[in-house]
Amino acid sequence: YASEGNHGNATVGASGGWCQGLDIPHELFLALGLVSLVENLLVVAAILKNRNLHSPTYYFICCLAVSDMLVSISNLAEMLFMLLLEHGLLVMRPSIVRHMDGVIDTLICSSVVSSLSFLGVIAVDRYITIFYALRYHSIMTLQRAVVTMASIWLASTVSSAVLIAYYRSNTVLLCLIGFFLFMLVLMLVLYIHMFALARHHLHSISSQQKPPTAHRGGSLKGAVTLTILLGVFFICWGPFFFHLILIVTCPTNPFCTCFFSYFNLFLILIICNSVIDPLIYAFRSQ
Repeated sequence: YASEGNHGNATVGASGGWCQGLDIPHELFLALGLVSLVENLLVVAAILKNRNLHSPTYYFICCLAVSDMLVSISNLAEMLFMLLLEHGLLVMRPSIVRHMDGVIDTLICSSVVSSLSFLGVIAVDRYITIFYALRYHSIMTLQRAVVTMASIWLASTVSSAVLIAYYRSNTVLLCLIGFFLFMLVLMLVLYIHMFALARHHLHSISSQQKPPTAHRGGSLKGAVTLTILLGVFFICWGPFFFHLILIVTCPTNPFCTCFFSYFNLFLILIICNSVIDPLIYAFRSQ
């Protein structure tokens, strides 16, 4: 994808000054990638080290942090790879370069699919916590959580390899776009239902003058945190998926080709998502 985006920059740049996109230095990609890597490593370490966080909910959040780390690692690898090639410190045959590019793109794509999947699973987990509180531990057992996590990682890896192998096919791009929209609608429906309950719960509290239960209050706070995560994900990944939609619907339209020239900006937004997520964990949960 990155190589396609850079090619688009060169092609569109000739059509007009305002369509030349942004010239983003490699150093910025490297800096953001390193910050994201360190932050998400801290999140993973905190969850694994603290026994109070050894529950399905936090294991899912840990997997989301690992997905963000995949973005950071693949970005760092790609930038270092490109810098070494540009400065003549690394000499490789074009076929090997294409193969390395495919591996890195597969990692990036896998992080997208797994991030979306874990955001959806976390939403379902919050939903069960709020609406089936008494049965939560029998519904979301550790064994089911492990099976869910393993299934998501396996499906993400396989689907990403297929997507990258046939990324020029509109059918494949439509599948990825469809998955993004499906997960977005699913999470929106769940969160709307959860916050409708929260509003009703607060109304009942005010009418009965009863304090909220700690469990319900904590669950709703968790739902708010994950809603923020969803909003940040949509803002940061939205332009990239809009980019894919335009590739399918209007690849030669002047407006679309101009939009394509900002591909590097979309990559920066994606990396920013990996930087912001751990900050949300830190500020929303002691």
